[in-house]
Amino acid sequence: MSDVSPGVPAGSSKPTIFFDGVSSRRRRVMLTLGDSLEIAEDGEAPIRWAYADIRRADGPAGVLRLACTSASPLARLEIRDAAVAADVTARCLHLDEHRTTRRGTAKIVGWSVAAAVSIVCVVLFGVPLAADRLAPLVPKPVERRIGDAAEVQMKTIFGRSVCEDAAGKAAYTKLVNRLRDAAGLDDTMTAGVLPTSVPNAFALPGGKVFVLKGLLDKAESPDELAGILAHELGHLKHYDNMRGLIYNGGTSFLIGLLFGDVTGSSAVIFASRSLVEASYSREAETGADTFAIEIMHKLGRSPKPAAELMFRITGKEGGSGLTTILASHPLTEDRLARMTKEDRPASGPPLLTDKEWQALKGICGSGKV
Repeated sequence: MSDVSPGVPAGSSKPTIFFDGVSSRRRRVMLTLGDSLEIAEDGEAPIRWAYADIRRADGPAGVLRLACTSASPLARLEIRDAAVAADVTARCLHLDEHRTTRRGTAKIVGWSVAAAVSIVCVVLFGVPLAADRLAPLVPKPVERRIGDAAEVQMKTIFGRSVCEDAAGKAAYTKLVNRLRDAAGLDDTMTAGVLPTSVPNAFALPGGKVFVLKGLLDKAESPDELAGILAHELGHLKHYDNMRGLIYNGGTSFLIGLLFGDVTGSSAVIFASRSLVEASYSREAETGADTFAIEIMHKLGRSPKPAAELMFRITGKEGGSGLTTILASHPLTEDRLARMTKEDRPASGPPLLTDKEWQALKGICGSGKV
């Protein structure tokens, strides 16, 4: 039996204040130290706190403020007498159990660092892996809608509709179809030429292939243009567009894609702008180059003319901004050397006749752009 079971009143020259956690009234109480801490107010039934349940609460200097885990969460006992506070503290073996120790702080810091590392790993490895796996699985209707929005965005940037010369359109369609069939892509592709002086080409989700007149003007043969288009089809074949959207869009675009919300207007606007302003990774560019080389060889034509066209553009215009094809396809001497190395004598028929080529060159008419 405890030697303090009858209870020892804790005499104090300073008031002890109790808040019951239900009302805001300050209660002047007396304490008795027995098997438990007894809190008594004149005319009221005593309240007992087990010493094992008592915890220190934040309080001002010179005041021991206590709480109890088995009482109201807002209940507080304020002891101002140092001797009484020391006596109560000696009996409460778990007084500071809930407070963060140096070891606890180290544990919190450790978990925080681990969480930060996890986030970095998700960004560096998780999202790219998800992009690689999900890009081929994007439903065709979603892909087409994103492609439609990107087409609108592109026309907004360049400010024109597609060139409409019938003979030129027929020649361009023939060239794209030759490449499409060799690439094994479906026949839902659409293609066009936009009348702007910017030398560039785009392949958008949903099978949309566009050449800007600036690139067509600089091309000196169908093979030069075909090699560039084959490169763009390579990006389509490998889902580089969608992979880039998922990766660059981060978790919000990824969640939208998973739950079907990607067709919302805000997501489509984001996607369309990202596609028009996209740049591809070195790995994606190498894959598209390989695809273009294979397609040109399959058609019995050389990929070297495409390299010559790219070099002609970069040599004259420096490759800055969106003014050249290099804005979205960074070109290196290694890439040029590789495509030149794959040069072979022509073994297949011309992709276009001279007449068709001239018609394609004049697809936008003679007006200035």
